[in-house]
Amino acid sequence: MALLQISEPGLSPAPHERRVAIGIDLGTTHSLVAAVRHSVAQVLQDEHEQALLPSAVYYESPTDILIGQEALALQRQHPLDTLVSTKRLMGKSLADAQQAQVPYRLSQLGNSVAIDTTHATVTPVEVAAQVLMALRQRAQAALGDDLVGAVITVPAYFDDAQRQATRDAARIAGLTVLRLLNEPTAAALAYGLDNGSQGVYAVYDLGGGTFDFSLLRLTQGVFEVIATGGDTALGGDDFDRAIVTDALQKQAPDTTLDAASERLLLRAARQVREQLTTVDEATQDTGLEGALSSLTLTRADLDRLSDVLIERSLDCVKQALLDAEVQVSEIHGVVMVGGATRMPVVQRKVGEFFKTDPLVNLNPDEVVAIGAAKQANLLAGNRSADEDWLLLDVTPLSLGLETMGGLVETIITRNSTIPVARAQEFTTYQDGQTAMSLHVVQGERDLVSECRSLARFELRGIPAMVAGAARIRVTFQIDADGLLNVTAREMLSGVESSITVKPSHGLSDEEIARMLQDGVNSAESDAQDRMLREQQVQAQQLLESVQAALDQDADLLEDNERNRIDEQMQRVKISLESHDTDMIHEACEALSRETDDFAAKRMDRSIRAVLTGRTLDEL
Repeated sequence: MALLQISEPGLSPAPHERRVAIGIDLGTTHSLVAAVRHSVAQVLQDEHEQALLPSAVYYESPTDILIGQEALALQRQHPLDTLVSTKRLMGKSLADAQQAQVPYRLSQLGNSVAIDTTHATVTPVEVAAQVLMALRQRAQAALGDDLVGAVITVPAYFDDAQRQATRDAARIAGLTVLRLLNEPTAAALAYGLDNGSQGVYAVYDLGGGTFDFSLLRLTQGVFEVIATGGDTALGGDDFDRAIVTDALQKQAPDTTLDAASERLLLRAARQVREQLTTVDEATQDTGLEGALSSLTLTRADLDRLSDVLIERSLDCVKQALLDAEVQVSEIHGVVMVGGATRMPVVQRKVGEFFKTDPLVNLNPDEVVAIGAAKQANLLAGNRSADEDWLLLDVTPLSLGLETMGGLVETIITRNSTIPVARAQEFTTYQDGQTAMSLHVVQGERDLVSECRSLARFELRGIPAMVAGAARIRVTFQIDADGLLNVTAREMLSGVESSITVKPSHGLSDEEIARMLQDGVNSAESDAQDRMLREQQVQAQQLLESVQAALDQDADLLEDNERNRIDEQMQRVKISLESHDTDMIHEACEALSRETDDFAAKRMDRSIRAVLTGRTLDEL
């Protein structure tokens, strides 16, 4: 008889009470989903046993969308309609996006930048939502249970607009966001918990589109981020662009590329760069004609082209060390995260800077998702006895208010531990002033014009007093996701006004509602499309199995029987071209009925073959 186990009170929920949550690494190049199963965080695979989902989306029409490998397969034929590396455009205005040098057709859609494809105009948020939706469906299929929510990772240097865009994408994908977690912090969770690390650790995260650097102090289960830095416009994509620029200068200096050709060259450059991780020279066909029909590069050439970009990343590292007042000699270890850190030159340069070999014993593609899964499991209420740890993250950029003269008064400085709330008192500028306009900004510069505008709101009803007599207390609150709420209160009268910061170039609530409604409206057509595709697969499998049986045992059939089966097979083939679910189903049913006798004859032959030469005693 099996013995039932009884856990410590409050440490283990009943099986039916366990809440399922997932961690998602929404990456520029690839995305992953992970979950804690049987007390172990593991990356979830698709039906083809693939863990990495390419962050690629192809729009055949506004409602017929391919995601992942299926989309990536069309990149060469449809370079402008296969959307990759759009994470860089999250939370950006059109002007910001145009400076990002992405080879897409960009336009304005409401307050957000949009990408124009042949068949649809979509925002980067919608593209991200499609990737998140695919990961959500993968998780539900693998875990077989409803999800209470997800922890989604973001670059540590994502500003408020980019974080809000990530939350918007999750809403459209039908996910409840338990927390937005900085990618380097998620990596530290995985390394710290798995390896029992203590001390100050550096996390060097170089992905496909962004670079992050964080310093963390790990002490007896407390993960404290003490400084962060990075560049949201530095990643593997920039190494690819450097390769393409070099190839143009050498092979076709007078050539002006159109957007489609540029996409094909960038694709080839990425493939060459990845190959050079393990070989000394690589060549890749580009799909173009003439001098640029192929790209050839040596590892030495790649090292030369990479120097400037790696130095850019190390400049961010130096600033973070300066902010934290930490010396290189105090670093206990350097964790490498992100696919681009597989490049030997990156590992070598980082090792030389920190005077130690970087830690690469966890898969750099999976470590962020694993850390996010552990945090998600904890936030879902599944804490166990050996998970007594606390995560203290920081805000990456300073936040403040515009004051007279266009100057910034900083309220919360960068690298402040979050959640955090800080307040400061202000006063009126003119006699009898009864209202105050508040302008919230983000950045490290002293001038408002050099910082990013986040929101504006007004405080009205201030009692009329002489200038300088009123006391207005302004409170900034940042939650665990790094999202900001600002409250202004006049202390004498108690009049108050507040705003939850929603970036001006993000998606409006109406646009989010429209996207959600579009998802509801298209649910029926999506279900019909799914039924059609499933029926087509079943029909193809039936044709293949019948043909295989005919190839092996056609001699069992009379001519008229064989003719009838051939006719029904032809009917199935014709129905497949019709894209009519009912017609395909009926044709398959007819073919199955027609082959019933054939199946019985094949069974009889198999049984006779088994029994031939056997005695009753042997059986």
